[in-house]
Amino acid sequence: MKEESRPRPVFDPGIPDDDRAVLAAAPERLVAACMPEPPRPRLRPATVAARLVWIPAFAFFYGVLPGGWLRVFFLASLDGDELVGGAARWGRLPVAAMMLTPALQVLLLLLGQTEAAAVLAAVSFTAWAAGALRHVREPAAARAAREHHGSYLLPGDFDRPAARLLIRAQRAIDAVLGSQTHGAGLLDDVNNAVVLPRQEWAIAAALAEHTRLRRERRAQQPERLSPPVRAMLEPQDRALRLSVRSVTRRIEALEAYARRADEADDAYHESLVLQDLPEQNARYRELLANTVGDEMAGAEIRGMAEDAHRAERALRERVTSALRAGHELRLPAE
Repeated sequence: MKEESRPRPVFDPGIPDDDRAVLAAAPERLVAACMPEPPRPRLRPATVAARLVWIPAFAFFYGVLPGGWLRVFFLASLDGDELVGGAARWGRLPVAAMMLTPALQVLLLLLGQTEAAAVLAAVSFTAWAAGALRHVREPAAARAAREHHGSYLLPGDFDRPAARLLIRAQRAIDAVLGSQTHGAGLLDDVNNAVVLPRQEWAIAAALAEHTRLRRERRAQQPERLSPPVRAMLEPQDRALRLSVRSVTRRIEALEAYARRADEADDAYHESLVLQDLPEQNARYRELLANTVGDEMAGAEIRGMAEDAHRAERALRERVTSALRAGHELRLPAE
């Protein structure tokens, strides 16, 4: 399937916003719903052994020894600004801790506070070990992709007919959400930002099911079945065709809504042009007064005013038409 004919991933609106943002930012982690669920990460003995060695060493170097000073001095000796700046990637608190903790330990030892120095070293070691453990957990994107598997749909979940229909729906939704009238709040009555993603998910879920049923039918190899058996399968095929027609009508309703929003955009553009009409009328009135008779100038100005009223009425009618089309959209649950 060519890139331009591939629908974008579709997410269930029920997925929490944070997880949806993580999934959208890491598409390489997503697994099609038609594929098995991603397994939980399994630790190999070699990985566990390596972590048992390097995590304590890491915590001891940065939490107890003057590792922060050594790191900064080493990077500075390389005369690399980017490397020196990399010392602060962990954040201000870890950098301050790894720079100040060894100095405080030395100060406590010089003051004879051996126990306090030991407590400080133990606390610092524990904190750095805990910080290291946070970075060896399952990545947030991998966890979200596993936990929400089946609640997002990818191009691999759709065959060619389903992908074509989904692309039509997505283009219509993008047209509405990208319209000037939506951006200006003229279509807010429809609550597009909530309704349209639900429409997209409902359509995508139905099309993914159509794809699964068609793939199952092809796997049955109908050409090898006897006429009586094929006749028994005909009601299933008829139900699938009816469902496809129903989804197609839903998509056509979205496309009609997008067309009306586009028409409302034209009227909205006209309204923006008409905002400057009073000032322009004054200039044209002066122009006419200087070139033709007063009676003819008055007729021209009255014609301009009538044109402005007609354009305003057209804007209201087109926006009303777009709103009506939006309200006609219905989700299956509704």
